Amino acid sequence: MAAVFCFRNVIFGGACKFKSANFLLFRNLEQKQVRGCASYVGKQRSEYDYDLVVIGGGSGGLAAAKEAAANLGAKVAVLDYVTPTPIGTKWGLGGTCVNVGCIPKKLMHQAALLGEAIHDAKSYGWQVGDNVSHSWENLKDAVQAHIKSVNWVTRVELRDKKVEYINGLGTFKDQHTISVTTNKGDRLLTAKYVLIAVGGRPRYPDIPGAVEYGITSDDIFSLNRPPGKTVIVGAGYIGLECAGFLNGLGYDATVMIRSIPLRGFDQQMANIVVAEMQDKGIKFLHRCLPKSVEKLDSGRLKVTWTDSDKNEFNDEFDTVMFAIGRRALTKELHLENAGVEVAGDGEKIDAVDEQSNVPNIYAVGDVLYKKPELTPVAIHAGRLLARRLFGDSAVTMNYENVATTVFTPLEYGAVGISEETAVQRYGEDNVEIYHAYYKPTEFFIPQKNISHCYLKVVAKRDGDQKVLGMHYIGPQAGEVIQGFSAAIKCNLTVKDLMNTVGIHPTIAEEFTRINVTKRSGKDPNPASCCS
Repeated sequence: MAAVFCFRNVIFGGACKFKSANFLLFRNLEQKQVRGCASYVGKQRSEYDYDLVVIGGGSGGLAAAKEAAANLGAKVAVLDYVTPTPIGTKWGLGGTCVNVGCIPKKLMHQAALLGEAIHDAKSYGWQVGDNVSHSWENLKDAVQAHIKSVNWVTRVELRDKKVEYINGLGTFKDQHTISVTTNKGDRLLTAKYVLIAVGGRPRYPDIPGAVEYGITSDDIFSLNRPPGKTVIVGAGYIGLECAGFLNGLGYDATVMIRSIPLRGFDQQMANIVVAEMQDKGIKFLHRCLPKSVEKLDSGRLKVTWTDSDKNEFNDEFDTVMFAIGRRALTKELHLENAGVEVAGDGEKIDAVDEQSNVPNIYAVGDVLYKKPELTPVAIHAGRLLARRLFGDSAVTMNYENVATTVFTPLEYGAVGISEETAVQRYGEDNVEIYHAYYKPTEFFIPQKNISHCYLKVVAKRDGDQKVLGMHYIGPQAGEVIQGFSAAIKCNLTVKDLMNTVGIHPTIAEEFTRINVTKRSGKDPNPASCCS
């Protein structure tokens, strides 16, 4: 065992950067050594202050920290510090998802759905007054109260699981040493392993007035005034989701699209989502770029933009929100002091099984290059990493076939690859696309628009037709697609789908009744609810 320790110290103590096959060989051997003597390592802590220091208090970092400390006996510290936004917004422990992402987004989406349901209720016999109104302040306060309760529970949980929480900004001094800046002063921590889990923050465009007068998703959920007439610059999932709930809450919403909506998603589905949002009254400015934001004497914001033909336009808004992408917070870490390399984008870490080019430094979550930027992905990867470092595990994260949902007014759920990717990867002649429009039963009585309720299955054309992707637009998309994502993990085929008996009447059963291919040219519209 002493020989093992000596070998590991040679690997971690030098400045060498292992590359290609040699690096992978040493990395795999090192992980096997750690797994083989996990209980022994847990008792030898004289060389470093901590077995693991996690930089970043978001979902992935917290998952790894709790797994390592509570279940595997490691000595762990978590560093978390939130730099305020340009307008001064900051938040507590828990990262983007809890504070300015998934959780507040879903709550505001739900508020918008409830508003729609109130109007639908009249058709079902409920006596609902005509003067239905909504209070932004009450919603904002309720959402923020819930977030603060989660912040508190998270801190208590770390204490109970014996994870040391440090509200400080961590940067690298070398590959084993972290410099921490807190309101009580600076300190140095040494760690056997370091996990980078700092996530990212929204970008601002380089135009006059953007930073001074604009906001991002970091601000919208705690905005201390009603947003009023709003323009959202950017048509990724964050931009479309925010436009959707703002419109649902009664605010005028406009989306400015530079190129295409929902880049990276199936584009047929993305365009259906946009069409549905337009039908609900959301305005879209296609192939336009903002030029400037100017604050008027009235307090309103004058936005000037140009289209693809260089024509210039302007309008006045109460709120300008930028949703043009996010940057990984790696530059603030002084990675160069530890020798950690970033990918070609200059920001993200191109890790192998979450391990950077420096063998004792790992990364999870949104800082990883070309990996899904999703909370459950970070959580699962963090837990598996902790088990490999401190437990007897060799299980690595599988980043393929991860399901996700875009919480637009009519939700879009997807798992697997898009139609475009399938055709590019396998060739058009080797891919079969099944598709169907459908009629949600709950849409009948209020006579809601069903023209955009659509789903498709992307499959290989040969044999039993292995399913490569499933895409669904309609109510409860997340709940529908979650179960099918497990089936895809188990190598679901079209034959399996067709031999599955659906639950009637549900919207999820539509996948089990799918039988029309695009290739056939047949009408994908159902004749009745039971056809």
